[in-house]
Amino acid sequence: MRSSLSLQRSLFKHQARQIAQQVQGASPRFRAYQRRYESATSGFRKVITLAEVDARVAKADLVYVGDYHTLRMAQQAYLALLRSALSSGRRVVLALEFVETRHQATLAAFVAGKLSEKVFLSRIGHPYRGPFDIWPGFAPILELARKKKLEVIAIDRRATGPRSLELRDAAAARPIVKASKAPDRPLVLALVGQFHVAPGHLPARVEALLGETRRESLVVYQNAEGVYWSLARTGKVETTRAVELSAREVCLVNTSPVVCQRSFLDYVEAEAGDAPIDESGIALTFRHLARDIGRFTGLKVGNAVDQVLVLSAGDFNALERLAKRARFTAAELRHLERHVLSLESAWIPRARAVWIASFSLNHAAEEAAHFVRHLCVGDAMERPRSRSDHFWARCLEEALGFFGSRLVNPKRRCTQLDEWTWHFESGRGEMKRVAAFTLAISTALGDDLAAAQKMVPVSSLSLMNGVSHSLGYLLGDALAQAFARKVISAADVRALFRDPFEAPAVTFAALTRRLGVFGTAPRPTPLTEFAPGSSGS
Repeated sequence: MRSSLSLQRSLFKHQARQIAQQVQGASPRFRAYQRRYESATSGFRKVITLAEVDARVAKADLVYVGDYHTLRMAQQAYLALLRSALSSGRRVVLALEFVETRHQATLAAFVAGKLSEKVFLSRIGHPYRGPFDIWPGFAPILELARKKKLEVIAIDRRATGPRSLELRDAAAARPIVKASKAPDRPLVLALVGQFHVAPGHLPARVEALLGETRRESLVVYQNAEGVYWSLARTGKVETTRAVELSAREVCLVNTSPVVCQRSFLDYVEAEAGDAPIDESGIALTFRHLARDIGRFTGLKVGNAVDQVLVLSAGDFNALERLAKRARFTAAELRHLERHVLSLESAWIPRARAVWIASFSLNHAAEEAAHFVRHLCVGDAMERPRSRSDHFWARCLEEALGFFGSRLVNPKRRCTQLDEWTWHFESGRGEMKRVAAFTLAISTALGDDLAAAQKMVPVSSLSLMNGVSHSLGYLLGDALAQAFARKVISAADVRALFRDPFEAPAVTFAALTRRLGVFGTAPRPTPLTEFAPGSSGS
């Protein structure tokens, strides 16, 4: 089993590749800009306390706080610094990258209470898009500014092209300098993207514009990768809240770079009706969801959920903790490592543990449903099976997980067959292969189970997982729709959760025919026919 640090760094690289697929390719100038930030944050001099950070902020005139826009913890940390700065008695000016400089008048009107939130967001071109939107992270900051009657300045500028970062630094520097030159020498507290706060970037622009006007500056990074990995190598990452990089640079350590990345991926991948879960509350949320799903389906959860080990991307030593909970072979631990790096969540029955890869209500609810399922069937959930039977059983488990998440979020949807057709025609690599098998097996299931069974991709574990995931979600979606229409009852659902799936291929095919999942006409066979002990199972 690889070390915790090695696994975290691999997870960081996997997520970095996934993020790269979501954004435009970086230009050489962007990469150079990033390298300057990475060089500035490659290590640290000493560990310090949060009280020391607050003291340094209070003594500075210009404080540049690095922001990871999709990570609400980053804005919460800024808010904490702001509250501390206010206690110093100095006038504090807020400088926010959240708003473009051209919308300064709109920002001032909103802080003054002259505009509603909806009108404000509309005018600055940031209509609220749901729970994963970045606005909820900034709203408390502006609420405090309104309450305390603080000056807030907009410092962003939309820019494209190879020089966009430099142009944005130049645009932000001008209002910061203007505020800083006020006769009463206020403390200007800027919240801006992490790369911008490196000394050679925005701070250098401001210093150049200040000319002979002397102002003391401080850079406050948050969760810089180089700092985090350095702390991790020395075993200090879990006990350190802040470090000093230089006399004018500190770094807050409130979560891992992996969690920062995950917040961005959750933002771009957010589904309808989904909601973010704070890292610190993910275990409690999982337990609430498990009890809710159990109640909804008439299945008793009891105190068993309190014994579940809940792990997420924020857990530095996840695999070590799993290994202490249950006996795993070296091959099984390697499989667990691969699953963590696949960026997918999982219920791990033997360890009574759950790995939640995303800080998403949908993911937590799905794994809570798997936990309820495990309570119903126990060791039967991971009994030894042939590759083919394992595939069909996993399809059914995925269906129950998706169904459980739909109980919590009725708006959740899955990839439909017409979309899989598009992926087959337009996709590449693994996605194209998953689409091909999904379409072929779903077509065969309509009238020839034996043919469908021969199509199972038993030679590739990753392909088996991908196809069982897609087919299972389709069945789970159909189950949820049938349950909402009262075509199936709570008793039917309980029977499925308690079914050991002794003949999983037969059960899956019968359910898809019963519900008309793959274009076949629904048949009026009661779902309880496929309950434990029936000929269908």
